[in-house]
Amino acid sequence: MEFNQLESFLSVVKYKSFSKAAKELYLTQPTISNNIQNLEKELKTTLLDRKSKTISLTDSGKILYEYAMELINIREQAKFSIIEHWDKIEGKIEIDASSIPEQYILPYIIRDFRKKYPKVSFSVNHKNSKDIIDDIVKGRQNFGIVGAKCSSRMLKYIDFYEDELIFAVPNNDNYPMSTDQPLDIDVLFSEKFIFRKEGSGTRLFIEQCLCNKDISLDDLNIAYSIESNEMIKKMIELELGVSFMSKVSIKNEIDLGLIKPFKIKDLSLKRNFYFVYCKNRTLPPIVETFKDFLIDWTGI
Repeated sequence: MEFNQLESFLSVVKYKSFSKAAKELYLTQPTISNNIQNLEKELKTTLLDRKSKTISLTDSGKILYEYAMELINIREQAKFSIIEHWDKIEGKIEIDASSIPEQYILPYIIRDFRKKYPKVSFSVNHKNSKDIIDDIVKGRQNFGIVGAKCSSRMLKYIDFYEDELIFAVPNNDNYPMSTDQPLDIDVLFSEKFIFRKEGSGTRLFIEQCLCNKDISLDDLNIAYSIESNEMIKKMIELELGVSFMSKVSIKNEIDLGLIKPFKIKDLSLKRNFYFVYCKNRTLPPIVETFKDFLIDWTGI
């Protein structure tokens, strides 16, 4: 069992494609196929189900996958420790992040991290919090950045940034009052709402907070379900509805007088963003460095 065989196996699982795996590893497709076949021959089992349109893991493949990830990460940890000894930290960090941290917080984190480690590059993928957590639990990813927790014994959460959701409304005559004064919670039942789609960390958090007040989302007039934060902001400006939004995400709109931010009486909407990972797996060493950096990060 060789590292190049394990890398080929992991890449095929990641992309569900031999051709994409070959492209990622700068190998030919026959080489990838040969590496997988040699693995299966050595282990005397079938690792990948190739009969269906989508390549999937067999039961034996699922067992090997966990060990293969661990072996590759330990190898990288050894290489990294030697590199770190000579103060030459470099490499690429691929991050799955939910909308708010991806768009409004992660750029500042990357800026500050690269000041300390200029040879590190980043690749950022947008996913909602639920999908990120599902990928980690199912072993498709090692870590991510999310705006909501899902209970699991496998997961470890590290909070690195405190956020606050506010009741965001158009700056028009319907809300002439000062934003210094919290609004009564009854206002929620007389407005058209624009909500993020299901799976969003923001939506999950709001649902939990309202549930604590015996309010269901079904009690609200949800006129629109939108994926994009930017679209929600524009719809509020155009007076199509109101929403609960992260304060950091509408800072510019507040400063420009396009959106007014209100608090709701007796409704606490403070939350944290989290670095989440599987505590039973070894993180790649460069990701460990990034995780430790986030713990000490002072924020925007």
